[in-house]
Amino acid sequence: MVLITGASSGIGETFARKLAARGFDLILVARRTEKLHSLAAELAPAVHAEVVTADLTTEEGLQATESAIRNCARLEMLVNNAGFGTMKRFWEADLHGQEQMHKLHVMAAMRLTHAALGLMVPRGGTGAVINVSSVAAFGQTEGNVSYCATKAWMNAFTQGLDMELHGIGSKVKVQALCPGFTMSEFHDTLGVDRNNIPGFLWMQADAVVEESLRGLERGEVIVIPGTIYKIGAALMRHLSHGIKRRIGKPGKDKRV
Repeated sequence: MVLITGASSGIGETFARKLAARGFDLILVARRTEKLHSLAAELAPAVHAEVVTADLTTEEGLQATESAIRNCARLEMLVNNAGFGTMKRFWEADLHGQEQMHKLHVMAAMRLTHAALGLMVPRGGTGAVINVSSVAAFGQTEGNVSYCATKAWMNAFTQGLDMELHGIGSKVKVQALCPGFTMSEFHDTLGVDRNNIPGFLWMQADAVVEESLRGLERGEVIVIPGTIYKIGAALMRHLSHGIKRRIGKPGKDKRV
């Protein structure tokens, strides 16, 4: 059984389809009930898919999802995929939206992972947690301060968990998946004009998820789909903050 957050579209939905094709039963979590039920019905009867309607930025939604995890004795994988971005300077952005982002990317991922590992590790067998991060975790850009920061936290959190799991000889795996521009509702919701992004930078969700699952089999903790993004992330790791600050981004508003 696999629990997937943000399963109603994009990378989350693709994870659901790919894992269902591999024979996994599913627990699908998102805010949009109709889309979840439609996906569950489409995947049946090949696999059983439960639906949990939850907003993970709320205590009620978090508790409902934690209960779904703790009540699933055969949970084999958690995919923390739910997330969103914004496109404003931090002090100009709506504070509520910034708080919601931190709740979703950090607090929700932390609490659900805690619940999942609390089941998987004591069993002494295999298991996995995939945290859907971003190549944004390797740098900072104007207008995305909280997004980059929360994704950087997600990578560090995942790597720390890997160290602890290896320290006790656990077979449970963890992964931070770091995609770049992906054809999904994410960037549409964010208001990104796809015509302003070179075509070679866009990846299909199918390819992103396949690379994640292959990386999981190999035990890779940080997975960056796409050669161009692997190169970009490697460069960002070694650039000084001063250089990153001068790079900027095409068409950005340079007013102070």
